[in-house]
Amino acid sequence: MTQHPPGDDRTNRIVAVTLDEESIGRSGPDIEHERAIAIYDLVEENLFAPEGADGAGPFTLHLGITANRLMFDIRREDGTPVVTHLLSLSPFRRIVKDYFMICDSYYQAIRTATPDKIEAIDMGRRGIHDEGSHTLQERLKGKVRVDFETSRRLFTLITVLHWKGEGQ
Repeated sequence: MTQHPPGDDRTNRIVAVTLDEESIGRSGPDIEHERAIAIYDLVEENLFAPEGADGAGPFTLHLGITANRLMFDIRREDGTPVVTHLLSLSPFRRIVKDYFMICDSYYQAIRTATPDKIEAIDMGRRGIHDEGSHTLQERLKGKVRVDFETSRRLFTLITVLHWKGEGQ
């Protein structure tokens, strides 16, 4: 096995993601599908480098909501704890609410609307998703270095957690 130097982006990555089962509830098939795709895509390709971690990854990530905060429990692949970050959910509330509303519209539209209407709604959905992804990158600044695509996939998982966390 080839050893990569610490800080090498080939090793600063997530190899497994779990969501806190107490933070999530059963949701509809659309949400479950988004969750499965986001986890698969995230593990396949990501940049995830916790600041100040002694040595490089790969890492595992456990996401949950605890005491009204978003929890990032980061460990090495062997289970050794690296760091746990707790982020306020407040900056995400409006974005997630807007995202859920437009996702509902999108899922209804794909069943009955014209392709032009579906495309317009999807563009709005992607715009809100991008906003959430940028917010997440800002909240992780100085804690964990992530690229935009990793942030997008993580934001999808946060919406799944937030779904239950908001009591919806």
